[in-house]
Amino acid sequence: MKYKNMYTGFNLEFKRYFTEPQEKYYLDKGKELFKQFSNKVEQKLEELILANGNIDGGKMQSNWFPNVEADIFLSHSHKNEKEAIALSGYLHDKLGIKTFIDSCIWGYSNDLLKELDKTFCKRDDGYYDYNKRNFTTSNVHMMLSTALNKMMDKTECLLFLNTPESISFKEGVKSSTLSPWIYSEIETSKILRHKRLSEYRKTRRQTRTFAKGGVMLNESIQYPLDLDHLTTLNTEDIRKWVSEYNNEEFPLDLLYYQKSKELVFTK
Repeated sequence: MKYKNMYTGFNLEFKRYFTEPQEKYYLDKGKELFKQFSNKVEQKLEELILANGNIDGGKMQSNWFPNVEADIFLSHSHKNEKEAIALSGYLHDKLGIKTFIDSCIWGYSNDLLKELDKTFCKRDDGYYDYNKRNFTTSNVHMMLSTALNKMMDKTECLLFLNTPESISFKEGVKSSTLSPWIYSEIETSKILRHKRLSEYRKTRRQTRTFAKGGVMLNESIQYPLDLDHLTTLNTEDIRKWVSEYNNEEFPLDLLYYQKSKELVFTK
């Protein structure tokens, strides 16, 4: 099997990883990265309205949900946002890799919805038009879903933060979630196109072989969660990865090598 032709992901069975002082330190580090990812649009809605009265959806999406440079796409429950941000700060501090936290653009979708609804859906009596409100919601969620799919395609590795908050029900080997966003991201990861690692890293260091010679929308809806295509990872694997990194190779190559006997790839 030629690993370099594949895109892969990990199912990180995440337990408490940091002490409280460590978590605060890496949370602050992660928030600094979060600020770099944040690129909140300053354009007012009226500046996005075309001559025919329609909104320029393409420009709106590129402004509100911009793509960013990242190595890992971190899928997680919104309830674990603090842990996700701290983990991203830790991985950047120790390994120099950038982790995209999907929730960093969820907030923008809510902000955008408020702006659209206030401008286009509010009636004279102060209430909102139900049909117009459904229309704006479906459009913004479509933009958000598209933006997330693009980011997943752009990053070479998916990391799913498997916690009691993200896995709502588990019966035997089968899992399910109440998060439509987690469900969508995991299902998308199964059908993404696959590129050589060198294509993911065109603006990074030269790719080296790792073989070494060898926001809840509706909590009443439950979604099946198939994680078989993701390689199992735990917090001890993360510690080993960080402790053995020596800055001589791209950090993800070391992780791929360490898990090479277990590594699972999407089709």
